[in-house]
Amino acid sequence: MKNTKGITSHAKSVKITKEKYLDMYLKMVQTRKFEEKAARLFVEGKVHGTAHFCIGEEATGIGVCSALENEDYILQTHRGHNQGIGKNMDINKMMAEFLGKETGYCKGKGGCMHIADFSVGSLGANGIVGGGIPLAVGAGLSQKYLKKDNITVGFFGDGASNEGTFHEALNLASVWKLPVLFVCTNNYYGMSTHVSKSMNIDDISVRASSYGIKGLALDGNDVVNIYKETLKAKEYVKENGPMLMVLNTYRWFGHSKSDPQAYRSKEEVKEWKEKCPIKRYSEFLIKEGLASKDDLEALDKQAEQDIINAVEFAENSPEPKIENIFDDVYAD
Repeated sequence: MKNTKGITSHAKSVKITKEKYLDMYLKMVQTRKFEEKAARLFVEGKVHGTAHFCIGEEATGIGVCSALENEDYILQTHRGHNQGIGKNMDINKMMAEFLGKETGYCKGKGGCMHIADFSVGSLGANGIVGGGIPLAVGAGLSQKYLKKDNITVGFFGDGASNEGTFHEALNLASVWKLPVLFVCTNNYYGMSTHVSKSMNIDDISVRASSYGIKGLALDGNDVVNIYKETLKAKEYVKENGPMLMVLNTYRWFGHSKSDPQAYRSKEEVKEWKEKCPIKRYSEFLIKEGLASKDDLEALDKQAEQDIINAVEFAENSPEPKIENIFDDVYAD
């Protein structure tokens, strides 16, 4: 872990209940199984459009969102199934949306890149790279204006940190001292371009200093440390204004289902798969006596059944009706 601008990690002092430990494990496995099943459904031709998976990055969204309250807001990315599940979104509705069914979050019209659930603080996923960053500033402004005791988390990727919207949003949030935690999931590739070819720094968190805010870079495969540091970051941004947290991880799949991944080697992918965040977390739980092998196998089975139920729910749901195509479309 690398700190910048003098942030000192006291994450070890944060106490976590056994229930929370196991809940994070279950959600990580639910995310993995959701996406594995979604990938198979895509191959079977049951999914229209494309799909962006976060397998290998489960610890990021689950670790951050597990530290948030229901009233805290999040803005998800196009690769945000872990962020949605971490924020307690309904997996049945997520799967139904993925399959374009009327019972989905967007009534089958948006796909997983556009799901939102205001009831749990999800203000929406975004198919535009970096599109959620300025929205997070707006949400943070509303929280400050209304004097709410909550924060907004804006998720984005390493590629988005090169866009103008990133720099404008961090600058404005800093000037207005908004309660926004900017979370960059650095999986080292913006589509097919390695970060070393798109930026001349090794640590994205150093960009925070340009806007007079604090930055922190973490191992993005360590869910426990991410959770602890997010708890601390939440209190920090409430008192001091925005902060940039960078989670260094890796996506096992390509950018989307149409990506042949010719830009990276099998050896590189294999190396990162050996750092699997779920396997690492399961070994931690057993080593620390927080769960037995049988406990984790039971949670694995529960997660698998949850996804089976979600697919059944989605496949038995009706298709959107043509007469409803203009519902929820506004023009003023």
